[in-house]
Amino acid sequence: MSLVFEALEAMVYAFRTDRIVTKNVARRSASVIPALILMVCFGGAACSAQQRQIYSETADAKAEVREALATAAREHKRVLLDFGGNWCGDCKALDYYFHDPSNASLLAANYVLVDINIGRFDRNEDLADKYHVPLKKGVPALTVLEADGKVVYSQRNGEFESMGQMESSAVTEFLTKWKPTR
Repeated sequence: MSLVFEALEAMVYAFRTDRIVTKNVARRSASVIPALILMVCFGGAACSAQQRQIYSETADAKAEVREALATAAREHKRVLLDFGGNWCGDCKALDYYFHDPSNASLLAANYVLVDINIGRFDRNEDLADKYHVPLKKGVPALTVLEADGKVVYSQRNGEFESMGQMESSAVTEFLTKWKPTR
């Protein structure tokens, strides 16, 4: 749903300012009509599915990271920390791409995913600091950990903050690059 609104918003902006619509916006805009049809046909079911809470408001993020590290050790995987907020359209796009059929099996086979709620940049800042994630550069922000908690990769420059303008293949490349070697 948010991608529909983002595409519509970008189109309106482009027309008001006489700017050319970028390739990605045009591509996403092509899905506006089918998405609107789905919403009408299914009485808003498509909307409610998109509105799920990715980042828990009540979770103990430190406990979730500890549990994920234990699971990763047992299953010979890495831990993928996803710092973001439910208000963030790019975070929603990243979550969508994580669960895209081209990425879901790669994610499940190699990572234990922990979605860490940053609120409005006022929650779990200590975890972001611990794993060297500069939240001021934007979200979503990712960190990859070994099962022993060692940082393998930590996003430094807001690499995924424009996720809504990226392709699913960018997530595939990231997951492939940082998956554990066995």
